[in-house]
Amino acid sequence: MIEKRQFYINGSWVDPKVAHDHPVINPSNEEPCATISLGSDADTDAAVAAAKAAFPAWAATSVAERKSYVEGILKQFEKRRDEMAKAISLEMGAPIELAFGSQAGSLEWHLRNFLVAIDEIQWLKPMGSKGDTMIAQEPIGVVGLITPWNWPMNQVTLKVVPAMLAGCTCVLKPSEEAPLSSMLFAEFVHDAGVPAGVFNLVNGDGAGVGTRLSGHPDVEMISFTGSTRAGRAISRTAAETLKRVTLELGGKGANLVFADADDGAVERGVRHMMQNSGQSCNAPSRMLVERPYYDRAVEIATSVANTIKVAPADQKGDHIGPVVNKRQWDQIQNYIQKGIEEGARLVAGGLGLPEGMNRGYYVRPTVFADVKPGMTIEREEIFGPVLAMMPFDTEEEAVKVANDTPYGLTNYVQSGNQERRHRLALQLKAGMVEMNGKARAAGAPFGGVKASGRAREGGVWGIEEFLEAKAISGWN
Repeated sequence: MIEKRQFYINGSWVDPKVAHDHPVINPSNEEPCATISLGSDADTDAAVAAAKAAFPAWAATSVAERKSYVEGILKQFEKRRDEMAKAISLEMGAPIELAFGSQAGSLEWHLRNFLVAIDEIQWLKPMGSKGDTMIAQEPIGVVGLITPWNWPMNQVTLKVVPAMLAGCTCVLKPSEEAPLSSMLFAEFVHDAGVPAGVFNLVNGDGAGVGTRLSGHPDVEMISFTGSTRAGRAISRTAAETLKRVTLELGGKGANLVFADADDGAVERGVRHMMQNSGQSCNAPSRMLVERPYYDRAVEIATSVANTIKVAPADQKGDHIGPVVNKRQWDQIQNYIQKGIEEGARLVAGGLGLPEGMNRGYYVRPTVFADVKPGMTIEREEIFGPVLAMMPFDTEEEAVKVANDTPYGLTNYVQSGNQERRHRLALQLKAGMVEMNGKARAAGAPFGGVKASGRAREGGVWGIEEFLEAKAISGWN
Protein backbone atom coordinates (compact mmCIF):
# COMPACT_ATOMS: atom_id res chain seq x y z
CA MET A 1 0.00 0.00 0.00
CA ILE A 2 1.36 3.40 -1.04
CA GLU A 3 1.07 6.12 1.62
CA LYS A 4 1.17 9.71 0.34
CA ARG A 5 -0.51 11.78 3.03
CA GLN A 6 1.56 14.95 2.72
CA PHE A 7 1.09 18.06 0.59
CA TYR A 8 3.74 20.04 -1.25
CA ILE A 9 3.66 23.60 0.10
CA ASN A 10 6.34 26.29 -0.04
CA GLY A 11 9.01 23.93 -1.31
CA SER A 12 8.49 21.18 1.29
CA TRP A 13 6.35 18.13 1.92
CA VAL A 14 4.16 18.94 4.90
CA ASP A 15 1.57 17.10 6.96
CA PRO A 16 -2.09 18.12 6.66
CA LYS A 17 -3.43 20.42 9.33
CA VAL A 18 -6.06 17.84 10.16
CA ALA A 19 -5.81 14.15 9.26
CA HIS A 20 -8.37 13.12 6.66
CA ASP A 21 -7.36 9.86 4.98
CA HIS A 22 -8.75 8.98 1.59
CA PRO A 23 -8.22 5.65 -0.23
CA VAL A 24 -7.18 5.63 -3.88
CA ILE A 25 -8.85 2.66 -5.58
CA ASN A 26 -7.21 0.60 -8.31
CA PRO A 27 -10.05 0.31 -10.86
CA SER A 28 -8.61 -2.88 -12.33
CA ASN A 29 -9.32 -4.87 -9.16
CA GLU A 30 -11.47 -2.56 -6.98
CA GLU A 31 -8.88 -2.65 -4.17
CA PRO A 32 -7.20 0.29 -2.42
CA CYS A 33 -3.75 0.93 -3.82
CA ALA A 34 -2.81 4.08 -1.91
CA THR A 35 -3.82 6.39 0.92
CA ILE A 36 -3.72 10.16 0.58
CA SER A 37 -5.04 13.00 2.72
CA LEU A 38 -7.81 15.36 1.73
CA GLY A 39 -6.91 18.95 2.50
CA SER A 40 -8.86 21.51 4.48
CA ASP A 41 -9.37 25.25 4.16
CA ALA A 42 -6.31 25.72 6.37
CA ASP A 43 -4.12 23.62 4.05
CA THR A 44 -5.41 25.53 1.05
CA ASP A 45 -4.82 28.87 2.75
CA ALA A 46 -1.22 27.87 3.55
CA ALA A 47 -0.58 26.95 -0.08
CA VAL A 48 -2.11 30.18 -1.37
CA ALA A 49 -0.08 32.21 1.12
CA ALA A 50 3.11 30.52 -0.08
CA ALA A 51 2.23 31.22 -3.70
CA LYS A 52 1.37 34.85 -2.90
CA ALA A 53 4.68 35.39 -1.10
CA ALA A 54 6.64 33.83 -3.97
CA PHE A 55 4.88 35.74 -6.74
CA PRO A 56 6.79 39.07 -6.80
CA ALA A 57 10.21 37.45 -7.11
CA TRP A 58 9.03 34.82 -9.60
CA ALA A 59 7.26 37.39 -11.80
CA ALA A 60 10.49 39.41 -11.85
CA THR A 61 12.62 36.54 -13.18
CA SER A 62 13.64 36.54 -16.82
CA VAL A 63 11.92 34.33 -19.36
CA ALA A 64 15.22 32.52 -19.85
CA GLU A 65 15.38 31.68 -16.16
CA ARG A 66 11.81 30.39 -16.07
CA LYS A 67 12.53 28.29 -19.17
CA SER A 68 15.56 26.76 -17.47
CA TYR A 69 13.44 25.55 -14.57
CA VAL A 70 10.88 24.04 -16.93
CA GLU A 71 13.70 22.30 -18.82
CA GLY A 72 14.78 20.93 -15.45
CA ILE A 73 11.30 19.45 -14.92
CA LEU A 74 11.61 17.76 -18.31
CA LYS A 75 14.93 16.22 -17.30
CA GLN A 76 13.37 14.80 -14.16
CA PHE A 77 10.54 13.31 -16.21
CA GLU A 78 12.99 11.72 -18.63
CA LYS A 79 14.69 9.98 -15.69
CA ARG A 80 11.44 8.72 -14.20
CA ARG A 81 9.07 8.23 -17.11
CA ASP A 82 8.40 4.59 -16.17
CA GLU A 83 7.36 5.65 -12.68
CA MET A 84 4.95 8.20 -14.11
CA ALA A 85 3.38 5.68 -16.48
CA LYS A 86 2.93 3.13 -13.69
CA ALA A 87 1.35 5.73 -11.40
CA ILE A 88 -1.18 6.77 -14.04
CA SER A 89 -2.00 3.17 -14.94
CA LEU A 90 -2.50 2.23 -11.28
CA GLU A 91 -4.62 5.20 -10.23
CA MET A 92 -7.04 5.56 -13.15
CA GLY A 93 -6.80 2.32 -15.13
CA ALA A 94 -5.04 3.33 -18.35
CA PRO A 95 -3.45 0.26 -19.97
CA ILE A 96 0.26 0.37 -19.27
CA GLU A 97 1.25 0.93 -22.90
CA LEU A 98 -1.23 3.81 -23.24
CA ALA A 99 0.00 5.15 -19.91
CA PHE A 100 3.62 5.05 -21.05
CA GLY A 101 2.84 6.54 -24.47
CA SER A 102 -0.02 9.02 -24.73
CA GLN A 103 -0.76 9.52 -21.04
CA ALA A 104 2.72 10.09 -19.61
CA GLY A 105 4.05 11.24 -22.97
CA SER A 106 1.67 14.17 -23.00
CA LEU A 107 3.84 15.79 -20.33
CA GLU A 108 6.87 15.85 -22.59
CA TRP A 109 4.86 16.85 -25.68
CA HIS A 110 3.20 19.88 -24.11
CA LEU A 111 6.24 20.94 -22.16
CA ARG A 112 8.43 21.04 -25.28
CA ASN A 113 5.72 22.94 -27.17
CA PHE A 114 5.46 25.54 -24.41
CA LEU A 115 9.22 26.04 -24.42
CA VAL A 116 8.88 27.02 -28.08
CA ALA A 117 5.69 29.07 -27.61
CA ILE A 118 7.07 31.22 -24.80
CA ASP A 119 9.54 32.80 -27.22
CA GLU A 120 6.60 33.99 -29.35
CA ILE A 121 5.04 36.05 -26.55
CA GLN A 122 5.40 39.80 -27.07
CA TRP A 123 5.78 41.06 -23.53
CA LEU A 124 5.87 44.74 -24.57
CA LYS A 125 4.68 45.87 -27.99
CA PRO A 126 3.67 49.17 -29.57
CA MET A 127 0.24 49.96 -30.93
CA GLY A 128 0.36 51.53 -34.37
CA SER A 129 3.32 53.11 -36.11
CA LYS A 130 3.98 55.94 -33.63
CA GLY A 131 4.46 53.66 -30.65
CA ASP A 132 3.12 56.24 -28.20
CA THR A 133 0.89 53.60 -26.64
CA MET A 134 2.44 50.33 -25.54
CA ILE A 135 0.78 47.06 -24.56
CA ALA A 136 2.46 45.13 -21.77
CA GLN A 137 1.68 41.47 -21.04
CA GLU A 138 2.00 40.68 -17.33
CA PRO A 139 1.39 37.58 -15.19
CA ILE A 140 -2.01 37.62 -13.57
CA GLY A 141 -0.78 36.48 -10.13
CA VAL A 142 -1.60 33.45 -7.99
CA VAL A 143 -3.60 30.87 -9.93
CA GLY A 144 -5.59 27.88 -8.72
CA LEU A 145 -5.41 24.84 -10.98
CA ILE A 146 -7.99 22.05 -10.69
CA THR A 147 -7.34 18.98 -12.85
CA PRO A 148 -9.27 15.76 -13.66
CA TRP A 149 -8.46 12.07 -13.42
CA ASN A 150 -8.96 10.96 -17.03
CA TRP A 151 -5.80 12.48 -18.57
CA PRO A 152 -3.97 13.56 -15.42
CA MET A 153 -0.56 14.58 -16.77
CA ASN A 154 -2.01 16.05 -19.93
CA GLN A 155 -4.05 18.52 -17.90
CA VAL A 156 -1.48 19.17 -15.18
CA THR A 157 1.12 20.07 -17.82
CA LEU A 158 -1.34 22.21 -19.80
CA LYS A 159 -1.93 24.31 -16.67
CA VAL A 160 1.17 24.30 -14.48
CA VAL A 161 3.80 24.83 -17.17
CA PRO A 162 2.22 27.82 -18.97
CA ALA A 163 1.34 29.40 -15.62
CA MET A 164 4.96 29.15 -14.49
CA LEU A 165 6.36 30.35 -17.81
CA ALA A 166 3.97 33.32 -17.74
CA GLY A 167 5.41 34.31 -14.35
CA CYS A 168 2.49 33.14 -12.20
CA THR A 169 2.69 31.09 -9.04
CA CYS A 170 0.18 28.31 -8.53
CA VAL A 171 -1.69 25.91 -6.30
CA LEU A 172 -2.63 22.61 -7.92
CA LYS A 173 -5.55 20.47 -6.76
CA PRO A 174 -5.43 17.22 -8.72
CA SER A 175 -8.34 14.82 -8.74
CA GLU A 176 -8.55 12.78 -5.57
CA GLU A 177 -9.30 9.81 -7.85
CA ALA A 178 -5.88 10.05 -9.52
CA PRO A 179 -3.47 12.01 -7.31
CA LEU A 180 -0.34 9.83 -7.50
CA SER A 181 0.90 11.11 -10.84
CA SER A 182 0.53 14.72 -9.70
CA MET A 183 2.47 14.04 -6.52
CA LEU A 184 5.24 12.54 -8.64
CA PHE A 185 5.11 15.67 -10.80
CA ALA A 186 5.61 17.71 -7.61
CA GLU A 187 8.78 15.72 -7.01
CA PHE A 188 9.95 16.65 -10.51
CA VAL A 189 9.35 20.33 -9.71
CA HIS A 190 11.20 20.07 -6.41
CA ASP A 191 14.17 18.19 -7.84
CA ALA A 192 14.39 20.70 -10.70
CA GLY A 193 15.07 23.37 -8.07
CA VAL A 194 11.99 25.51 -8.72
CA PRO A 195 11.92 28.19 -5.98
CA ALA A 196 9.75 27.53 -2.95
CA GLY A 197 6.15 28.69 -3.29
CA VAL A 198 6.08 28.87 -7.07
CA PHE A 199 4.34 25.50 -7.29
CA ASN A 200 2.19 24.05 -4.51
CA LEU A 201 0.00 20.95 -4.35
CA VAL A 202 -2.89 20.23 -2.01
CA ASN A 203 -4.98 17.10 -2.49
CA GLY A 204 -8.68 17.34 -1.84
CA ASP A 205 -12.15 17.06 -3.26
CA GLY A 206 -14.18 19.62 -5.14
CA ALA A 207 -16.41 20.54 -2.22
CA GLY A 208 -13.40 21.19 0.00
CA VAL A 209 -10.15 22.38 -1.55
CA GLY A 210 -11.78 23.10 -4.92
CA THR A 211 -14.36 25.42 -3.41
CA ARG A 212 -11.83 27.17 -1.18
CA LEU A 213 -9.48 27.81 -4.11
CA SER A 214 -12.34 29.06 -6.30
CA GLY A 215 -13.45 31.60 -3.72
CA HIS A 216 -10.10 32.56 -2.22
CA PRO A 217 -9.55 36.34 -2.32
CA ASP A 218 -5.80 35.96 -3.00
CA VAL A 219 -6.30 33.69 -6.02
CA GLU A 220 -6.54 35.80 -9.17
CA MET A 221 -7.54 33.02 -11.56
CA ILE A 222 -8.97 29.51 -11.60
CA SER A 223 -8.22 27.11 -14.43
CA PHE A 224 -10.48 24.06 -14.26
CA THR A 225 -10.89 20.92 -16.34
CA GLY A 226 -13.77 18.59 -15.54
CA SER A 227 -17.51 18.24 -15.81
CA THR A 228 -19.81 21.00 -17.01
CA ARG A 229 -21.76 20.71 -13.76
CA ALA A 230 -18.64 21.37 -11.68
CA GLY A 231 -17.60 24.16 -14.04
CA ARG A 232 -20.84 25.98 -13.34
CA ALA A 233 -20.36 25.63 -9.58
CA ILE A 234 -16.79 26.94 -9.79
CA SER A 235 -17.91 29.91 -11.87
CA ARG A 236 -20.56 30.83 -9.31
CA THR A 237 -18.09 30.63 -6.42
CA ALA A 238 -15.39 32.55 -8.29
CA ALA A 239 -17.81 35.33 -9.21
CA GLU A 240 -17.77 36.60 -5.63
CA THR A 241 -14.12 37.62 -5.97
CA LEU A 242 -14.33 38.57 -9.66
CA LYS A 243 -11.41 36.33 -10.59
CA ARG A 244 -10.70 35.09 -14.09
CA VAL A 245 -12.09 31.61 -14.76
CA THR A 246 -11.06 29.37 -17.65
CA LEU A 247 -12.99 26.15 -18.12
CA GLU A 248 -12.32 23.06 -20.22
CA LEU A 249 -15.42 20.94 -19.82
CA GLY A 250 -17.39 18.11 -21.40
CA GLY A 251 -18.17 17.23 -24.98
CA LYS A 252 -20.42 15.23 -27.26
CA GLY A 253 -18.37 15.19 -30.45
CA ALA A 254 -20.05 14.53 -33.79
CA ASN A 255 -18.10 12.54 -36.37
CA LEU A 256 -19.53 13.22 -39.84
CA VAL A 257 -18.71 10.33 -42.17
CA PHE A 258 -19.55 10.86 -45.84
CA ALA A 259 -19.83 8.16 -48.46
CA ASP A 260 -16.61 9.39 -50.09
CA ALA A 261 -14.60 8.98 -46.88
CA ASP A 262 -11.43 6.90 -46.91
CA ASP A 263 -11.67 3.18 -46.16
CA GLY A 264 -10.36 3.53 -42.62
CA ALA A 265 -12.69 6.32 -41.51
CA VAL A 266 -15.21 4.25 -39.57
CA GLU A 267 -12.64 2.03 -37.89
CA ARG A 268 -10.62 5.09 -36.97
CA GLY A 269 -13.69 6.68 -35.41
CA VAL A 270 -14.59 3.59 -33.38
CA ARG A 271 -11.08 3.13 -32.04
CA HIS A 272 -10.81 6.81 -31.18
CA MET A 273 -14.10 6.55 -29.30
CA MET A 274 -12.97 3.51 -27.31
CA GLN A 275 -9.48 4.82 -26.48
CA ASN A 276 -8.97 5.46 -22.75
CA SER A 277 -12.19 3.47 -22.26
CA GLY A 278 -14.16 6.36 -23.74
CA GLN A 279 -13.08 8.69 -20.94
CA SER A 280 -12.07 11.66 -23.07
CA CYS A 281 -14.01 14.90 -23.38
CA ASN A 282 -13.11 15.13 -27.08
CA ALA A 283 -14.24 11.60 -27.93
CA PRO A 284 -16.17 11.26 -31.24
CA SER A 285 -19.18 9.77 -29.47
CA ARG A 286 -21.79 10.46 -32.18
CA MET A 287 -21.07 8.98 -35.61
CA LEU A 288 -23.30 10.54 -38.28
CA VAL A 289 -23.06 8.57 -41.54
CA GLU A 290 -24.28 9.52 -45.01
CA ARG A 291 -27.17 7.15 -45.77
CA PRO A 292 -25.74 5.35 -48.85
CA TYR A 293 -22.80 4.24 -46.68
CA TYR A 294 -24.68 3.80 -43.41
CA ASP A 295 -25.40 0.06 -43.42
CA ARG A 296 -21.82 -0.73 -44.36
CA ALA A 297 -20.55 1.66 -41.67
CA VAL A 298 -22.65 -0.11 -39.02
CA GLU A 299 -21.18 -3.45 -40.12
CA ILE A 300 -17.64 -2.10 -39.85
CA ALA A 301 -18.26 -0.45 -36.48
CA THR A 302 -19.79 -3.63 -35.08
CA SER A 303 -16.89 -5.73 -36.28
CA VAL A 304 -14.27 -3.34 -34.93
CA ALA A 305 -15.96 -3.00 -31.52
CA ASN A 306 -16.14 -6.77 -31.21
CA THR A 307 -12.39 -7.06 -31.75
CA ILE A 308 -11.49 -4.56 -29.01
CA LYS A 309 -10.19 -6.43 -25.99
CA VAL A 310 -10.74 -5.43 -22.37
CA ALA A 311 -8.07 -6.31 -19.81
CA PRO A 312 -6.41 -5.12 -16.58
CA ALA A 313 -4.39 -1.95 -16.82
CA ASP A 314 -1.08 -3.61 -15.91
CA GLN A 315 -1.38 -6.14 -18.72
CA LYS A 316 0.65 -5.37 -21.83
CA GLY A 317 -0.96 -5.44 -25.26
CA ASP A 318 -3.58 -3.67 -27.32
CA HIS A 319 -6.68 -3.40 -25.18
CA ILE A 320 -8.74 -0.95 -23.15
CA GLY A 321 -8.78 -0.97 -19.37
CA PRO A 322 -11.44 -0.29 -16.75
CA VAL A 323 -13.28 2.96 -16.20
CA VAL A 324 -12.17 4.92 -13.17
CA ASN A 325 -14.60 3.90 -10.43
CA LYS A 326 -17.88 2.25 -9.47
CA ARG A 327 -19.86 5.46 -9.79
CA GLN A 328 -18.65 5.89 -13.35
CA TRP A 329 -19.35 2.22 -14.16
CA ASP A 330 -22.90 2.46 -12.82
CA GLN A 331 -23.55 5.64 -14.77
CA ILE A 332 -22.40 4.07 -18.03
CA GLN A 333 -24.57 1.01 -17.41
CA ASN A 334 -27.55 3.31 -16.88
CA TYR A 335 -26.87 5.00 -20.21
CA ILE A 336 -26.65 1.67 -22.02
CA GLN A 337 -29.94 0.62 -20.45
CA LYS A 338 -31.48 3.94 -21.47
CA GLY A 339 -30.33 3.44 -25.07
CA ILE A 340 -32.04 0.04 -25.15
CA GLU A 341 -35.23 1.36 -23.57
CA GLU A 342 -35.47 4.32 -25.97
CA GLY A 343 -35.24 2.07 -29.01
CA ALA A 344 -31.69 2.38 -30.28
CA ARG A 345 -30.37 -0.82 -31.89
CA LEU A 346 -27.60 -2.45 -29.87
CA VAL A 347 -25.12 -3.98 -32.32
CA ALA A 348 -22.07 -4.52 -30.09
CA GLY A 349 -21.34 -4.75 -26.39
CA GLY A 350 -24.09 -4.02 -23.93
CA LEU A 351 -24.79 -4.33 -20.23
CA GLY A 352 -22.63 -5.95 -17.60
CA LEU A 353 -19.00 -6.93 -17.31
CA PRO A 354 -17.12 -8.36 -20.28
CA GLU A 355 -17.08 -12.15 -20.49
CA GLY A 356 -14.75 -13.82 -18.03
CA MET A 357 -14.50 -10.85 -15.66
CA ASN A 358 -16.04 -10.68 -12.21
CA ARG A 359 -14.22 -7.74 -10.63
CA GLY A 360 -12.90 -4.41 -11.82
CA TYR A 361 -14.82 -1.55 -13.43
CA TYR A 362 -14.77 -2.91 -16.98
CA VAL A 363 -17.29 -1.89 -19.63
CA ARG A 364 -17.99 -3.78 -22.84
CA PRO A 365 -17.13 -1.74 -25.96
CA THR A 366 -20.65 -0.79 -27.03
CA VAL A 367 -22.16 0.46 -30.29
CA PHE A 368 -25.74 1.60 -30.84
CA ALA A 369 -27.11 2.00 -34.36
CA ASP A 370 -30.29 3.78 -35.50
CA VAL A 371 -29.96 6.38 -32.76
CA LYS A 372 -32.34 9.28 -33.22
CA PRO A 373 -31.69 12.95 -32.40
CA GLY A 374 -32.96 13.69 -28.92
CA MET A 375 -32.34 10.24 -27.46
CA THR A 376 -30.53 10.36 -24.12
CA ILE A 377 -27.42 8.65 -25.47
CA GLU A 378 -27.32 11.18 -28.32
CA ARG A 379 -27.66 14.21 -26.04
CA GLU A 380 -25.70 13.47 -22.88
CA GLU A 381 -22.00 12.85 -22.35
CA ILE A 382 -21.60 9.21 -21.33
CA PHE A 383 -17.83 9.24 -20.69
CA GLY A 384 -17.46 5.56 -21.44
CA PRO A 385 -16.85 3.28 -24.45
CA VAL A 386 -20.29 3.79 -25.98
CA LEU A 387 -20.78 4.96 -29.58
CA ALA A 388 -24.07 6.27 -31.01
CA MET A 389 -24.54 5.91 -34.80
CA MET A 390 -27.20 7.59 -36.94
CA PRO A 391 -27.77 8.20 -40.66
CA PHE A 392 -28.17 11.51 -42.46
CA ASP A 393 -29.30 12.39 -45.96
CA THR A 394 -27.88 15.84 -46.65
CA GLU A 395 -24.92 17.91 -45.57
CA GLU A 396 -27.28 20.50 -44.11
CA GLU A 397 -28.99 17.84 -41.98
CA ALA A 398 -25.64 16.57 -40.71
CA VAL A 399 -24.56 20.05 -39.65
CA LYS A 400 -27.89 20.71 -37.94
CA VAL A 401 -27.70 17.50 -35.89
CA ALA A 402 -24.02 17.98 -35.09
CA ASN A 403 -24.61 21.51 -33.80
CA ASP A 404 -27.82 20.66 -31.92
CA THR A 405 -26.05 19.95 -28.63
CA PRO A 406 -25.24 21.93 -25.50
CA TYR A 407 -21.58 21.08 -26.10
CA GLY A 408 -19.02 22.30 -28.60
CA LEU A 409 -15.57 20.84 -28.03
CA THR A 410 -14.40 18.74 -31.01
CA ASN A 411 -16.22 17.72 -34.16
CA TYR A 412 -14.86 15.46 -36.87
CA VAL A 413 -15.28 15.27 -40.64
CA GLN A 414 -14.42 12.33 -42.88
CA SER A 415 -14.66 13.15 -46.60
CA GLY A 416 -12.54 13.07 -49.72
CA ASN A 417 -14.11 16.33 -50.92
CA GLN A 418 -11.89 19.22 -49.91
CA GLU A 419 -14.46 21.93 -50.64
CA ARG A 420 -16.96 20.13 -48.42
CA ARG A 421 -14.42 19.81 -45.63
CA HIS A 422 -13.67 23.51 -45.80
CA ARG A 423 -17.38 24.39 -45.66
CA LEU A 424 -18.05 22.11 -42.73
CA ALA A 425 -15.01 23.22 -40.78
CA LEU A 426 -16.47 26.73 -40.66
CA GLN A 427 -20.09 25.67 -40.06
CA LEU A 428 -19.56 23.27 -37.17
CA LYS A 429 -19.91 24.97 -33.79
CA ALA A 430 -16.90 23.72 -31.89
CA GLY A 431 -13.56 24.90 -30.63
CA MET A 432 -11.83 22.25 -32.74
CA VAL A 433 -12.58 20.39 -35.96
CA GLU A 434 -10.46 17.37 -36.91
CA MET A 435 -10.67 16.14 -40.49
CA ASN A 436 -9.71 12.80 -41.99
CA GLY A 437 -7.88 11.69 -38.88
CA LYS A 438 -5.21 14.37 -39.01
CA ALA A 439 -4.18 15.62 -35.58
CA ARG A 440 -3.82 19.30 -34.74
CA ALA A 441 -0.37 20.79 -35.18
CA ALA A 442 1.95 21.26 -32.22
CA GLY A 443 0.95 24.36 -30.28
CA ALA A 444 -2.61 24.51 -31.64
CA PRO A 445 -5.11 25.51 -28.94
CA PHE A 446 -7.33 22.93 -27.24
CA GLY A 447 -10.73 24.13 -26.07
CA GLY A 448 -14.38 24.49 -26.88
CA VAL A 449 -17.47 26.67 -26.91
CA LYS A 450 -20.87 26.59 -25.22
CA ALA A 451 -21.13 24.04 -22.39
CA SER A 452 -17.68 22.71 -23.26
CA GLY A 453 -16.17 25.81 -21.69
CA ARG A 454 -14.09 28.47 -23.41
CA ALA A 455 -10.53 27.73 -22.33
CA ARG A 456 -7.73 27.67 -24.91
CA GLU A 457 -4.96 25.41 -23.70
CA GLY A 458 -1.64 24.76 -25.40
CA GLY A 459 0.91 26.86 -27.28
CA VAL A 460 0.84 30.66 -27.26
CA TRP A 461 -2.88 30.70 -26.44
CA GLY A 462 -2.30 28.56 -23.37
CA ILE A 463 0.34 30.93 -22.00
CA GLU A 464 -1.72 34.03 -22.74
CA GLU A 465 -4.55 32.61 -20.59
CA PHE A 466 -2.31 33.47 -17.62
CA LEU A 467 -1.38 36.98 -18.75
CA GLU A 468 -3.08 40.37 -18.36
CA ALA A 469 -2.81 43.07 -21.01
CA LYS A 470 -1.88 46.55 -19.75
CA ALA A 471 -2.25 49.62 -21.99
CA ILE A 472 0.39 52.32 -21.39
CA SER A 473 0.01 55.74 -23.08
CA GLY A 474 2.54 58.52 -23.41
CA TRP A 475 5.42 56.12 -23.88
CA ASN A 476 7.34 58.49 -26.18
